[in-house]
Amino acid sequence: MTDKYTIPRLDFESQLVAILFEIERLRSDIGTGDTPRDTSLELHHLFDVVMSVVSARIEGNRTTVYDALDQIESGVSSTADQLGEIKNIAETARFIDSLPADAALTHGLIREIHRRTVDGLVREGDPTPGSYREVDVAITASSHTPPSWVTVHAEMSALLDFANEDRPLHEQMLQIAIAHHRFVWVHPFRNGNGRVSRLFTYAMLRKTIFATRGYSALNPTAVFGNDRDAYISALERADDLTADGTIAWAEFFVAGIRDDVARLIELQRHAFVIDRLVGPALDSLLHDGVVSREAHAALRVTLERGVVKAGDLEEAVRGSAAHRSRFIRGLRERNLLQYAEEGPRFYRLSLSRGPLAPRLIRRLDALGYLPRMLADD
Repeated sequence: MTDKYTIPRLDFESQLVAILFEIERLRSDIGTGDTPRDTSLELHHLFDVVMSVVSARIEGNRTTVYDALDQIESGVSSTADQLGEIKNIAETARFIDSLPADAALTHGLIREIHRRTVDGLVREGDPTPGSYREVDVAITASSHTPPSWVTVHAEMSALLDFANEDRPLHEQMLQIAIAHHRFVWVHPFRNGNGRVSRLFTYAMLRKTIFATRGYSALNPTAVFGNDRDAYISALERADDLTADGTIAWAEFFVAGIRDDVARLIELQRHAFVIDRLVGPALDSLLHDGVVSREAHAALRVTLERGVVKAGDLEEAVRGSAAHRSRFIRGLRERNLLQYAEEGPRFYRLSLSRGPLAPRLIRRLDALGYLPRMLADD
């Protein structure tokens, strides 16, 4: 292992150590909340869209979260390449979710993440999707010169060895922070390195701090989306591979992770989801005349239960069983309800698409859950 993969010694009194202790305290609460799993899964998918917009925004894509939701819903866009970039990132995150949490990070996986991320793109595409670069490259507006293409495979082998190491809990966040920077430092692809590095980081979070919790990993937004310039500057401070530069980058990284984990813990509380997030969004649908009182009541029951069957809506939707079935079908057709994981006779709220999604984004913004990069959307 080269020096670039040595975890630096930390001053016990440093700010970085204090943040690492905070994350360890928060980590013990992951998976202990009472928000129904189906509701958590839908919120997770909504945050995938948010993170995908953030990741694309860092690369210069100006599509807003609301436009992304609208265009992904309709499948029609006048800026197809920009929308495609966001959809690719979101769908690649779903692909990562489909893998076992403890799956090894391999050359094949990294190349597949790259292939999916740049697939079909023009401005943000790559002439060799899914392949390491075979040319030397320069990074625009950066003093760092990535290593020669001849050494890329060897550099990536060293990085993957480090990323797959079984580290003690107190070192895992530093391991992820260092791996993220070193990925960008190696710059293994001709294009798409930033987007792939952020997805690579997400995959590492799944296999470390979330691996044994039985809970969906967060897709980081605070680390990358609060301040693009600060993110790039913090990465550049570590380009000299010194302990001081690496620690400065790690402090920036773990502070963002701490903020995201704290928000995730909050979203695990069903009362918070009902009273502060989804409930007000449902109420706004009724207030604006988007849904009827009957539909609002049915959706409210679904919010409180997490998953419902047709019979659970008897009080909200009066009439025959056939009427309720037609009513539920109408809510599904409007993307207000969708089938739950339990099967086709079980239903959950549709939070990541349909009329609720943009209203939830507004609620998240009001609650301070959106990264500052999206504040003007």
